[in-house]
Amino acid sequence: MKRGFKIKAAVLVIALAFSVLSGCTPARQKKPIPRRITTEPTISLYVNETGQVKRIKIEEYIKGVVAAEMEPTWPVNALAAQAILARTFTLKQMKDKGGVPQHNTDASTSVEEFQAYDPTKINDNVRRAVEITRGEVIKYRGDYVNAWYSACDGGVEASAVEGLGYKKEKTPYINAGARDGCLAVTVPENKKWTVSFPAETVRAAVKKTTGVDPGNLSAGNVSIAKRGPSGRAEVIKIGNAGVSGTALRLALGNDKMRSTFLDSISIRNGNLVLSGKGYGHGVGMCQWGAKKMAVQGKKPEDIIRFYFKDVTIEKLWK
Repeated sequence: MKRGFKIKAAVLVIALAFSVLSGCTPARQKKPIPRRITTEPTISLYVNETGQVKRIKIEEYIKGVVAAEMEPTWPVNALAAQAILARTFTLKQMKDKGGVPQHNTDASTSVEEFQAYDPTKINDNVRRAVEITRGEVIKYRGDYVNAWYSACDGGVEASAVEGLGYKKEKTPYINAGARDGCLAVTVPENKKWTVSFPAETVRAAVKKTTGVDPGNLSAGNVSIAKRGPSGRAEVIKIGNAGVSGTALRLALGNDKMRSTFLDSISIRNGNLVLSGKGYGHGVGMCQWGAKKMAVQGKKPEDIIRFYFKDVTIEKLWK
């Protein structure tokens, strides 16, 4: 879970392009596809491990993404909700950004560039999950949503601004404030965690992030200056500087500072000590929450609609 761990038919109008795999041609040519998609597309996938490009049916690609982004042994309906998110993310990236422009392909196997992908982890659960949601994507007023998800939202879903610092566009479909009870089923390290960072490391991170040297840190000059609607730390006071919680987490390491859902912040023995709950940005679908709902018998579409409000789930191809 690298990033932290998602039917009314409508016309799909997208400007997708498919890359043509070429063994020796320096520049791969793209050709347009029909504006209305009624059959399963084939996409070009850049394999980062080998530098090769292969053409693959999108549903086969989604299997490799689901297997990499969520524990493959989890309930089928949780995996199926993840499949809907992965499919939506893929098509939105292709529509908005042309896929992965640096490789001139539609997708990439790199989690930093696109989504995690590991076909070796595909099992019967994953195959079934992708099959029962075949062609399904999430839209809000005719457009693909930002298909965000995280491992554990700490029990409360964050808004895009609060959890990600995302202000590029409004995202009214994010059901911020929704309570899913994920802490009751998640692993201990997500229920409560504490991490310590040397003060000089924090000082350097803040200076790099904000351009302001916060100066020496002491017990009296570190605090949570502003909390968002869900209770996450939106602005953190570090010495003489104020830094967004999301920016500080990125600078210190997403795997170390597990979330911005902080319970406390202090200085101890020359170290900045943070305590909190959850794992990831908390925006969109919570994977542990999805697992909890799947165990309760919720359908994948119901899980999606819990985390994304006022959306339609459309089946683009059979």
